[in-house]
Amino acid sequence: MKLFQVRKGQFVFYKNELHKVYSVKPMFKRSVHLYRLKDMQQVLTQASEIQLYKPKNNDTFIFYGKRYTIDENEKAEPGDYILIVKPAPDFLDHYSLNEIEKVESVEDGNVVTTRDNGVKHNEYVVMVPGKKDASQEIAYFDKSLVPEEQQLQDESISYLAEKDDTLKPVVGDIYLDVQNQTKAMIVAMTEDEVVFGHGVRVHVAELLDENRYELLYQFDED
Repeated sequence: MKLFQVRKGQFVFYKNELHKVYSVKPMFKRSVHLYRLKDMQQVLTQASEIQLYKPKNNDTFIFYGKRYTIDENEKAEPGDYILIVKPAPDFLDHYSLNEIEKVESVEDGNVVTTRDNGVKHNEYVVMVPGKKDASQEIAYFDKSLVPEEQQLQDESISYLAEKDDTLKPVVGDIYLDVQNQTKAMIVAMTEDEVVFGHGVRVHVAELLDENRYELLYQFDED
């Protein structure tokens, strides 16, 4: 790819694995900042080393240790994750291309996410948990190059947590929500989500996005 074609939010393949463009900084030699979707590991690279991919219906990929399949015909329900593929946010909403958010409520196909974003029915597709029949693998550009053991590990949140404890937030951590300029403490956690004191629930992976959250205080369990 050429640098002027690279945009924040795009899905790309880098070193055979699916990544998402986090930011583009043209003044640097390694100007493209990526997140690897399977574990949110950050990478700095160049436009010449990535290959653009536009997600489509029935694609299946791994997001933070769990596999999902895109289904554009599925009706969103509270608790579902959505992929925002055609973003057209209103003035008070904060989301962009290929952001993944959790559905809080649904009305006539339009949803409100747990981040209080209103997303219209034509802006998103539903991420159905698991792998559906005849789905298209996009977690890897060429799956035949990936050992079976790695494939199993890639779909394991427990392995992900063991691999890098620094990625794992804990109850007591305080974060700044950058877009809303609010500070909140984590008061509860599930396997892959955190619950803040004011009731907002977000995926662990969102906390790694510096455009969304900034760690202000890290609770020391020792």
